[in-house]
Amino acid sequence: MTEDAVGETVAYLSSSEAQDSLARDPYWPKWDSPWWRMTLLWELGLERLLPKAAVSAMSQALRGRYLPFFPPADAELPPGADPRRDVTCHCAVGTMHQVLSACGVDVDAELPWMIPWLLRYQLADGGLNCDARAYRGSRKSSLVSTVPALEAVLGAALRRGASAAEELFLENGARYLLAHKLFRSTSGRVIDPAWLSPCFPRFYDYDLLRGLCFLTRWADWSKRRLPREAFTEAAVLLESAFGEGPVSSRAPACLAERSEIPQSQGWTIGPARGFPLLRECAAPGPKEPLSSAWAETRRRLRAIG
Repeated sequence: MTEDAVGETVAYLSSSEAQDSLARDPYWPKWDSPWWRMTLLWELGLERLLPKAAVSAMSQALRGRYLPFFPPADAELPPGADPRRDVTCHCAVGTMHQVLSACGVDVDAELPWMIPWLLRYQLADGGLNCDARAYRGSRKSSLVSTVPALEAVLGAALRRGASAAEELFLENGARYLLAHKLFRSTSGRVIDPAWLSPCFPRFYDYDLLRGLCFLTRWADWSKRRLPREAFTEAAVLLESAFGEGPVSSRAPACLAERSEIPQSQGWTIGPARGFPLLRECAAPGPKEPLSSAWAETRRRLRAIG
């Protein structure tokens, strides 16, 4: 990560171009709109560099921008609503809640719909799913969709305490992760072999370290005992791979995706774009934020005994 790449991102977020992008759409296009640049700086622990104007504009853009519910089918969209640009998802809500909170925004006051949204869409198994079909069919959650939501609610609990509903949300979410031993299906198969290696930046991606980091933070906060048989395999895999660190990342898949792209009139679908800091951070190799998360997780695992 070079100073030039960080500086380019900070300069962009200070620009009128970034303000125009946020006014047009707070989320699209991937992966170079202010949303992704702000999230990457936060993942790097550099949220102090985020321009106040960008933080304020993001908070303003999210007020009333999206439908106030997660439609289980396009047929339930209001007339004229765009299923991609007018609907948000649980990953997005959980992620931006964390970014704005880290920047000092009182999200409960400025965006009071965010935490209730996450609590509303927890499924009976304890997780959430950004695939709307789950809410009208399988009722099965996704680890990818669940963890950003859990991280956001736990972060809020650590800052200002938790309501009974939030405590239950976190407990049920932890139960969901434990039931899957952090990476296995209910039948015992590995859900995604890529999850065995941390990636960076994560954005919404999931891996063993991310899941175990949340689980140990929750156990430390809630004073709950974790059943060893439910997390030991994941802990042993990470210990065998990284020991005392550093932690190396795999390349994220994000840059291979497609995106909504703004045109002079309307939007189209095209290749997702990146930016210099993202391209540098996406290169495989040691990543300090991952190493720090692993060191913190190891300390908590040793305390568990």
